[in-house]
Order: sequence, then structure tokens, then C-alpha cells
Amino acid sequence: MKIGLVIRYVGLVMLLNAAFMLISAVISLLNGPDTGFYPLLLSFLITAIVGAFPLIFVPNDNNLPNKESYVIVIMSWVISCLLGMLPYLIWGGEFTVTNAWFESTSGFTTTGSTILSDIEALPEGLLFWRASTHWIGGIGVILFAIAILPSVGKTKMSLSSAEMSMMAKDNFRYSTKKVLQIIIFVYVGLTLCETAALMAVGMDWFDAVTNSFSTIATGGFCTKNLSIMYYDSVTVEMIITFFMIISGLHMGLVYATIRGKRNNLFRSEVARFYILSLAVCTVIVSASLLLHHNYTTVAEAFRYGIFQVTSYMTTTGFASADDSLWPPLAMIVMMYCTMQCAMAGSTTGGLKTDRILLLFKAIKARVLKLQHPNAVIRIKQNGITQDDGMVNAAILLVMIYLLSALGGTMILAAMNIDLLTGFTATIASLSNVGPGFGKVSNLDNYGILPDAAKWLLSGLMLFGRLEFFGFIHIFMLRSWK
Repeated sequence: MKIGLVIRYVGLVMLLNAAFMLISAVISLLNGPDTGFYPLLLSFLITAIVGAFPLIFVPNDNNLPNKESYVIVIMSWVISCLLGMLPYLIWGGEFTVTNAWFESTSGFTTTGSTILSDIEALPEGLLFWRASTHWIGGIGVILFAIAILPSVGKTKMSLSSAEMSMMAKDNFRYSTKKVLQIIIFVYVGLTLCETAALMAVGMDWFDAVTNSFSTIATGGFCTKNLSIMYYDSVTVEMIITFFMIISGLHMGLVYATIRGKRNNLFRSEVARFYILSLAVCTVIVSASLLLHHNYTTVAEAFRYGIFQVTSYMTTTGFASADDSLWPPLAMIVMMYCTMQCAMAGSTTGGLKTDRILLLFKAIKARVLKLQHPNAVIRIKQNGITQDDGMVNAAILLVMIYLLSALGGTMILAAMNIDLLTGFTATIASLSNVGPGFGKVSNLDNYGILPDAAKWLLSGLMLFGRLEFFGFIHIFMLRSWK
């Protein structure tokens, strides 16, 4: 293991985090300075020094084996979350060590769970840093860093391969360098477009930027205690809904569609399944809200139904209404949305639409095989025949997800947390969605949970964000020999 090389590349990622801390400190300075200025400035200095030291003392080496690539990815996520705690810890308030770790991990993994009972008590600089952790983590701290740091050179291929899931790579029919450029182009472009749209309908620049960071990263941190419900604006909700849906699409397909390429969203079977899932779930939830008299008109039920369904399926976690008061059918549908989520190659978490569609096709193929034992049944997705390895990997990941959900729920139950809260908090953390139901619904927070539960759930956030296998690698280094 080339420990020095691992530390060097993790240091590059730390410099990226330091840059956003500095931007947040500047915003604090322009705002007074507010009480977040010195915590952010001190955090910037510590993070910058930690990141710069390896660059000074460890020589560069472009020969990066796969084992080191996986370790760099895992360590970059963990160290980012650790150093991301600093502004919260130094500022104080509700941020104990446990709470600061939970908030930082929730930010970088774009989960959006919070321990804060009063978000609006935070100074603007700290709120900007909080939203920035979403934006950095949205496309992965590694992909973000290697896309903008030219010194990484030939190691881009191995690092991006370690960061991306196999499903995400399928629709990127470009060189690694081109893939990274596409990701940044789409990610930054969507952020700028949403910011402009929100400002055009009257939102101030700070809220527009931070809400755009959270939307495009599908994270869900908002600057208001009531989340998007605070604005009480149909226009704002529709803009955010549109960009949540776009952010749930494969970024490579979004780019191909903009460029008029043949391999675009309109030809993607998975994209059609994703949109169909959104539509069906929205109809069921809206109808349930109407039939149970939560809302009196079709338009009103549809307004809140489509926003909340999109928010859960894209793992954003914004709230436009208190869905803890909604009927059981609506909750069950949104729990399904929490597990399925959007497309691979997007900023979302969860099992991904691609795997769910592949799982349904595998079930169909198995039934046909039982009916016709001698038949050769091929499973195709987007017109491409899927080999047994891809199908088995998808099924295995679904099984690991379900077993993790069961294990997490049982551990939380042992902490005397009720079943609804424990189960939904577990799947919300594994899928990086944020809100659950029960005591952790979308207008509540995780601050009421015991510290042990917060450490468990933050671990599940990282486990789910790295799609399980990536995280498991770090505990099986001996098997690489």
C-alpha cells in the first residue's frame, strides 16, 4: 500500500474543501462579519494546512493501482466529513461532537437530515458552508476534485472508476477526461440556471444559491426551518420540482440531449421508467390526499403530491407540506420512492431506477425460463444485452440494501426507538434521502435521537452513498494481495 500517495491525493480533496470554507468566510465577512466568520476562517486555515502538507512532502506518482484508488475514495469521504465538522464545532450552539459529525456527514453525502431545531439561528456564512457540503458531495468529492485539479493527470481513470458505479458508466460513451468535463458542465450549468430562475421569481440571491446547491446535489438542506414550505409559492415549488426531476437524470444523457446526440433521454428506457414511476406515484399520492380530505381540490392535492413524491424519489428531501399528517397509502408510496430513487449517473442515492428495472426484468426472465426450460432468455436494457454478472451484481446490491435496512432497524429498535421512526430513518439514511416518518418526518429533525443512533445513521449514509461495495473494500484490503 502506497500510504504516502493516498495521503497526497486526499490532501488535494482537502484543499477543495478549504476553498469553499474560505468562500463561506468571505460571505460571513461581508455580512458584518457575522458569528460564523472566525469559525470558518479558522477551519479554512486548519483544512488548508492539513491538505497542503502532503503536497509538500510526498512526491507525485501517476502510477495509481486500484487498491490505492479505492482507499483514496473512502478516505476522502471520511476526512471531508471529519474536517467539515470544524465550522460547526467551533461555532457551538446545538453542535456537540456527535451532532457536528452527523450534520457534516449528512451534508457531504447529500442526505439532508439535520439535528438542528432552529436552522435560521445559524449565521449566513455557516448556512452557506452547510449548503456547500451538499454541492461538493453531490457529484462526489473525488469526481469534483479530479475534474478541476489538473495535477491528478493519468490517475483520473482509476479514481473515477472507483467513484462511479458500473450502472452510471454505461451511458458515458466518452473518454474519462470528457466524462469529467460533461459532469462539471451539466452540474454547474443546472445550478446557474436554477439560481437565475429562483431570483427571477423574487427569491433573494443567498436563498436562490443555497437552494440551488441543495436541489442540483439532491441534498435538501434549506436555510429555513419550514424548508420550501416557508416560501408558500406555487412558482417556486414548480421551479424546484423541475430541477429536482432533471437532477435525477443521468448527467451523460442530459448532456447528450442538449447536444442533440443519438444516445439521449428520449431513447433511454431507464429514463422513461423513471418518469413513469414519478407519474404513477404522484397520481396515487395525490388521489390518496384528495380521498382522505387532506386537500379540497385536485389542483391543491397535485401541487403537494408531485413536489413531495419528486423530493423523495430524487433523494432531495425538501418539504412543501407536513407529510406526517398524510394518509398511510401516501406514506407507503413515498417509502417506495425512498428506496427506488432516480437514475444511476445522477446525484441521487438509493437503489437507482436502473437496478429496479433490471430486477423486474430478471424476475420476468426467470418466470419465462420456468415456462420454457430450453429457451435462451436474454435480458436487455436500453437495447443492450446485460450479462449475468451485471444482473447478479444488481440483485446482490438490492439484497445488501434490504439486509442493511433490516439490521439498522433492529439496532434502532434495541435503542427503544419506535418501528416507524427506526425503519424510515434507516432507509432514509441508506438512500441519502433525509426525512423519514414518525419522529423524523420532513418538518422534524434527528436531534431527538440518542447519540448512538446518530453515529449509526451517519455510518449508513456513507455506506449507501458509496453503494455498499465501495465501502466494503476498505475492510478487505488483505484480499487484494
